[in-house]
Amino acid sequence: MNAQRFFTQRHIVFALATLCCLLWGSAYPSIKSGYALFQIAQGDIASKMVFAGYRFVLAGGILLVLAVLWKKPLFNFSAREFGRVCVLGLTQTTLQYVFFYIGLAYTTGVKGSIMNATGTFFSVLLAHFIYHNDRLSINRVLGCVLGFFGVMVVNFSHDLLDFHFSLAGEGSVVLAACILSAASIYGKRLSQTMDSVVLTGYQLAIGGLALTLGGFLCGGGLIAASFKASMLLGYLAILSSVAFALWTLLLKYNRVGLVAIFNFLIPVFGALLSAIFLDERILEWKNVIALVLVCAGIWMVTREPAQKAPATSCASNEA
Repeated sequence: MNAQRFFTQRHIVFALATLCCLLWGSAYPSIKSGYALFQIAQGDIASKMVFAGYRFVLAGGILLVLAVLWKKPLFNFSAREFGRVCVLGLTQTTLQYVFFYIGLAYTTGVKGSIMNATGTFFSVLLAHFIYHNDRLSINRVLGCVLGFFGVMVVNFSHDLLDFHFSLAGEGSVVLAACILSAASIYGKRLSQTMDSVVLTGYQLAIGGLALTLGGFLCGGGLIAASFKASMLLGYLAILSSVAFALWTLLLKYNRVGLVAIFNFLIPVFGALLSAIFLDERILEWKNVIALVLVCAGIWMVTREPAQKAPATSCASNEA
């Protein structure tokens, strides 16, 4: 069975997309624990950039080492193609994380999580204008709305009653979500002519290196890590390498809308896993309702007839 046939089977897509979201959801409590182990203060954005940079450099390195072991060529691309990979890494990894961290410094975690969920809307909307077979539909719109309500429910608190919106806070988080959505679609295009593992490895390493250097230049840094802290950082690197590589493959062979809707599972898994590992309450009504809403949204979007993903967009072939 070839890769395209394997990664376009519905049950494979659902299982792998859910696994990616579960891994990314596990990053919520892991990152929170990492900040404590590395003694990073809540408002220390520069050190958080260094921490994230280490994570993504390691993740990219893991994928490139695997690529070598699997005998995949690491330098089989032109200077122009490498420039496009650099653009992908600097946007999808570096730029979106910078705006995300800036946004979280000026808003609450609850509102930040909800604003970040707007990325799914951006992905579906951009795909509508770029791909002929990825148009908006009633099912897709309703599914996205249900999923977004699920994210709101799982993050429900008194903070939601505060309708204050600031460009530095909520605006930066929404901008980060928009950048990530656009970069993911750009990455889908690059993956049509490059090996997905090599592409993901390079973009994570390049983006992570830029985050690390930027964090150090802004005065950030990490204290000497304990064994436990190093193991946690290693886990974050592994989950990032696995999740991003699988997600790139799913986007390569499937419609953006079919895959993007699963993103709504990330904050739900994050809340559930945080409750388990951070000794928070897990059996809350809002967690159950959120999971039902998100699953209903996914069902509405994915019950549409399967369509083959296009290799290129209907726009110009120039990147």
